[in-house]
Amino acid sequence: MSGKGAIKAIVVSSDQKLVTAHQDHKIRVWKIIDRDKRIEHLATLPTLTDRAIKVLTPKNHVKVRRHKKLTWVHHADAVSSLKLSADGSLLYSASWDRTVKIWRTSDFKCVESISDAHDDAINAVEVSYDGRIYTGSSDKKIKVWRKQLNEKTHSLIDTLEKHTSGINALALSVDGEVLYSGASDRSILVWMNERGQMGAVGALRGHKKSILCLAIVSDLVCSGSADKTVRVWRGVGRLYSCLAVLDLHKGPVKCISVGIDECNSNPSDSGLSYLVCSASLDCDIKVWRIVNPTI
Repeated sequence: MSGKGAIKAIVVSSDQKLVTAHQDHKIRVWKIIDRDKRIEHLATLPTLTDRAIKVLTPKNHVKVRRHKKLTWVHHADAVSSLKLSADGSLLYSASWDRTVKIWRTSDFKCVESISDAHDDAINAVEVSYDGRIYTGSSDKKIKVWRKQLNEKTHSLIDTLEKHTSGINALALSVDGEVLYSGASDRSILVWMNERGQMGAVGALRGHKKSILCLAIVSDLVCSGSADKTVRVWRGVGRLYSCLAVLDLHKGPVKCISVGIDECNSNPSDSGLSYLVCSASLDCDIKVWRIVNPTI
């Protein structure tokens, strides 16, 4: 998979497409070919068609820095985070250029851009099943966006401010009721939906350096940190405990994923088994098995 600069984020769609976000301001789409175990490049976003249509109309050009303009479908800095909608029809991208863009996955056309969404780089994006967008930024804020009835674009509906330094990671529960945010202040904040608004109800502390990534499955929260460790937390209601500290990496943990280990889970016996995959700047990817005892 080619591209200039680091890959900042990856998502996989249900139809075997792999989407990668890059340091070179681009998003690339790949098709996973099962039969011969290869990956085929399908598109680079914004697509040539999208760019050609927009470039002809002056109103589609926006100022991105003092002496430079681009069409609004372009990201002007590294694309830091990606998220697919629940039905897979939309792709959301967040960038250090302080914008969030929404792409239609059927033809990869950019259908909306939220400009100047934050005062600093956007590092994380999450999307709820009902279409709410959560963005986390180096400006220490989480912003919530929603498309109101009969509106064509998203508008800001809430700003969450509790962190004391930049936000690096977000993770949202499947039902959209609980949001987790990880920041450079070494804390993971837990936000719960209370009467339609997210409110901070607790904090998970233990990491010695910045939180860089988060992942959740059922009642487990996994966090990766610049302190080279992965922590596994378990939540019951509003009470959380640290189940494990995984400390075999030799560099900051930048990416994490977790899922149920279908081959080794037996809820009626020892409890569910989970596989945690962690990727670090030590150039290693480690796979861990976590057994979560039944209560």
